[in-house]
Amino acid sequence: MNQNRKLAKLLFKDNFMFGAVMVNEEICRDFLEMAVGFPIEKVEISKEKSMIYHPEYRGIRLDIIARDENRTHYKVEMQVAKKSHMEKRARYYHSQMDMELLLIGEDYRELPAAYVIFICDFDPFGQKKYRYTIRNTCAETGLPIADGSTTIFLSTCGKNESEVPTKLVKFLKFVKADLTDCFRDYQDDFIRKIQEFMEHVRSSREMEEKFMLLEELLKDERAEGRLEGKAEGKLEGKAEGKAESVLLLLQDLGSVSEELRNKILKEQDMDILLKYLKLAARAESMADFVKEMDKI
Repeated sequence: MNQNRKLAKLLFKDNFMFGAVMVNEEICRDFLEMAVGFPIEKVEISKEKSMIYHPEYRGIRLDIIARDENRTHYKVEMQVAKKSHMEKRARYYHSQMDMELLLIGEDYRELPAAYVIFICDFDPFGQKKYRYTIRNTCAETGLPIADGSTTIFLSTCGKNESEVPTKLVKFLKFVKADLTDCFRDYQDDFIRKIQEFMEHVRSSREMEEKFMLLEELLKDERAEGRLEGKAEGKLEGKAEGKAESVLLLLQDLGSVSEELRNKILKEQDMDILLKYLKLAARAESMADFVKEMDKI
């Protein structure tokens, strides 16, 4: 999201707006019922876990962590751009939820059901489905494995309207909407409820302050990432140049094996590379260099 965008112009799928709206427990419950396809009486949202730092994204995300009256746990994440290895990310999220439960004293035999739900503004599998539901099965028998874990990918790019509830289709079209279409009447009470809450967020001074704070945090993340990237690039460049100098000296001693070449080129520690360089300069033979190199 462009850091210069104002709160009033945020869409539901934008990181801050998504988090601000979905922490409303009534809206979250209605969404979960629609996504998983069974009634939920009540949800409890872990608001302290909603703001999460994702190293892979180099930034902060507002995700939803919730549980219902049956202790079923849910993690909901908005995805506006396709990332690699989403299935493995889902696996990580499931293991993360299980580990947290085990750490607070749960026995693995009592682990509750868990859902990881991605709302995708793209088609994650290219099959033009509005909903992809993934559960474990036995390859030999085709029978489901009752481990309680389910991953759901919702896609705004589906084409199978007849196979999913109309309510879900309308919601996903609303997620995909631009700034003009996000205000139109979708003839749906749930979407109307979201639109009304979005207006509350846009007009709230408290939300504006939180948005500005988040923008500052993201700005700092970007600046820090650029500085780290430049520093890492300089170091990598220096290391590569030093390694090439070592190899250039070694060529005067004879043929450099592929194994030795790779070992030198992969070394990133400048102190060690400097020692290699000094050793290559004074070594009388390749065997002498390798022997002394192993001592470093």
